[in-house]
Order: sequence, then structure tokens, then C-alpha cells
Amino acid sequence: MTQPNKSAALLGVVFALFAAVGFSAKAILVKLAYVEHVDAVTLLALRMFFAAPFFVAVIIWLKQKQRTALTPHERMWVVGLGLIGYYLSSYLDFLGLQFISAGLERLILFLYPTLTVILSAVLYRRAIGRVVIAAMVLSYIGIALVFLHDIGVQEGSVILGAALVFASTLSYSIYLVGAGHVIARIGAMRFTAYASLVASAACVLQFVVMRPMSALDLPLRVYELSIAMAIFSTVLPVFLLSFAIKHIGSGSTSLIGSVGPISTIYMAYLFLGESVSWLQMAGSVLVLAGVILISLHSKREG
Repeated sequence: MTQPNKSAALLGVVFALFAAVGFSAKAILVKLAYVEHVDAVTLLALRMFFAAPFFVAVIIWLKQKQRTALTPHERMWVVGLGLIGYYLSSYLDFLGLQFISAGLERLILFLYPTLTVILSAVLYRRAIGRVVIAAMVLSYIGIALVFLHDIGVQEGSVILGAALVFASTLSYSIYLVGAGHVIARIGAMRFTAYASLVASAACVLQFVVMRPMSALDLPLRVYELSIAMAIFSTVLPVFLLSFAIKHIGSGSTSLIGSVGPISTIYMAYLFLGESVSWLQMAGSVLVLAGVILISLHSKREG
């Protein structure tokens, strides 16, 4: 490997780490915003409203480089997948975070490779090997342990919150299964920018339909957290992830992303005062082990 390639690979690793931590910080920022009594619909709309100009800028920049317009068929897929993978998934996740800890939320979201395997097996009739089945069992036992931890220390409807976040994970997994061929046709960055812009429009429209404009009369801190969420937990991680995949591959990028749940648990302890127990740590290790095992197995088969 030449020196420039080594530098690019190192940069890819660093960007993958920053992307993982950025995505993980979203739950912390949402929880901090909820302290100010903002609701999920309004907070999600603010996040995507502040993120949208960045996606528009990327689309304009890409059009200058690649003038080929999307076909009607490609537009249909971008809109559908943007609504499923970014809008619906985000909305369900924001709703779920009202009821469960940031640590449990990130671990449930991290189950998406197991759901992708199951969906691919059902839709494309692919057999699931024993190693992958064992890895999935490990992951779900781990989630059960962390769930038990949350039941013991939290008041409120933990079951409802976990169900909402699991539905968010399922929505994102459906998006991943369907997005592969579209990304191959139009490019990862282009697809991400268009799909994210579709989600931004849906989130703002949802707010306009469901809330009065007076709902925007919020403390300045909510706006600060929304802007931070838009930049550091939405826009930057999305494009850092694209760069990382380009230089070190999706397999290595996904494995580096395994630091996400651990960083969420640490940040939740630091900024939210969420407790950390041996039960929670044991569950986290099982989830990470299962997902890493699936990722390694997929990488060997790819």
C-alpha cells in the first residue's frame, strides 16, 4: 500500500469513528432537549429544518459535477426510501426516546444488521447460517438484559419506548434492504442528500399539520440543541460515513461503528446521569459481540 493510500485509510478510520460518535450523540441531545418540555414532532422538525440547507447545498454541488437527472423510477425510490428510512425511522426513534434511556435506545438501533439478515432471508430466500443465528441469539439476549436494567431503574412505559425504537430499527432495516440497488445506480452521496431532503420536507410538513406555530415559542436552548443535532448528529456523520466507506469499505466501517453504543452509554452517564450497571454492561457486550460476528460473517461472504 502506498503512503497516500495509507493516509486515506487512516483518515477513513478516523471519519468512521467520528461518524459513530456523532450518530450516538443524537440520543443525548434529544434527551437534553426533552428536559425543556419540547415534543417529538416539534424537535424532529427543528432538527431537519436546520439540516435541510446542507443537503440542498450538497445537491447543488453534485449537480455541477454530474448533470444527469434522476429518472422518474429513481425519484420514486428516493422518495419512498427517504420516507421509510429517514423520516419514519427518525420519528419512531424520537417518540421512543421519551420513554427509555439513551443507552437502551442505541443498543436497539444497533440491532439493524440482525433485522437486515432476517428481511433478506424472507425476501430473497437466503439461508441463515448457524453462526449468524447464534450471533442473533447473543444480541437479543443482550437486549433483554439491558431492558431488564431499564425496567429496574426507570419509571414510565419502558416497554412502549422499546417497541417504538425497535419499530424504528425495523424501518431502517427495510430501507437498507431496498436502498442497495438505488445507491449503486445514482451514488451514495447523491442518494443520501436527496433522501434526507425528502425526510426533512416530511418532518416540517408533519409539524405544520399537527402543531400550531406557537409551538415554536421555545427556550433558546432547544434551538441550540436542534442546531447541534442537525450538524453534529445528522449532516456531518452522514457524509463522514460516506467518505469512510469509500476508503476503508463498508465492512470495516460497520465494525468501527460498534463503538457507537458504548459511546452512547458513556455520554449518557456523563451528561444525563444515567446509571451504568453490570447487567447493562453485560448486555451491551453480548449485543456488540453478536453484531460484530454478523458483520464479520457477512464480510467473508461478500
